[in-house]
Amino acid sequence: MSSGTSVGSGTSAGNGTSSGPAGIERLSLNQITTRGWTLAEAVRGCAEAGIGGIGLWRDKVAEAGGPVAAAKLVQDAGLAVSSLCRGGFFTSPGAVQDNRRAVEEAAALGTDTLVLVCGGLPEGSRDLVGAREQVRDVLGELAPFAGEHGVRLAVEPLHPMFCADRAVVSTLGQALDLAGQFPLEQVGVVVDSYHVWWDPDLYRQIARAGARIAAYQVCDWTLPLPADALLGRGHVGDGVIDFPPLSRAVAAAGYTGWIEVELFNQEVWDTPGELTLRRMIERHLAHVAMP
Repeated sequence: MSSGTSVGSGTSAGNGTSSGPAGIERLSLNQITTRGWTLAEAVRGCAEAGIGGIGLWRDKVAEAGGPVAAAKLVQDAGLAVSSLCRGGFFTSPGAVQDNRRAVEEAAALGTDTLVLVCGGLPEGSRDLVGAREQVRDVLGELAPFAGEHGVRLAVEPLHPMFCADRAVVSTLGQALDLAGQFPLEQVGVVVDSYHVWWDPDLYRQIARAGARIAAYQVCDWTLPLPADALLGRGHVGDGVIDFPPLSRAVAAAGYTGWIEVELFNQEVWDTPGELTLRRMIERHLAHVAMP
């Protein structure tokens, strides 16, 4: 199955099977949002709610029997795989081999988008410049391989507070500088509201990104942040991010693909999945839905 990427518009969305309310045709559940669900449960929940897309995680795919079995689960429910999370961590040993496997898994799942968290400083290192060079070098080794498999590597900039341990790529501008060294169909970028909303140069960089936007992920920045800032993502509308202008900017850049809701939040994880999906839909319609 192919998700039908059209270069310049992002991953195409919609499969004609959605039974949900008008306006959610491009809504996708990133699987981490309902972390307690198995893949089968998440697929069933999306189908029942009328959500047409699902972003998969590699560990959940493995639990479901691997990419072939997972792809069948998704296809049989009439859904599409919006992305696979995640590749990257290029500054860690064995990164090339692991990311080759991730590319192959994405292709087998029928998605053309592999989300990359590029990796932080190597253990024991303070060489930030060198770490960024390492990310560039590994990406250069992987990009042709991804292109051969019809998969685009989607570089996700993470908020600077994650620079040391998760991503030495901190801004959309940095991600675009990196992606721009490779063919458009091989490397793109992720616009994740949680990680980029604060950037004073954000809207100029979104316009610059254009067809490089491979994924649009949404959640809110809520206060106070928990002790583990990774879990500080809230439902859209619960925090400080102004979503309508952000979504308009992404649309104006030409992105017409899936809009994934990706929440790392213990309270959300403790909530029954059906209620989480209901809230996702309500907030999407109120704050995010794009033409």
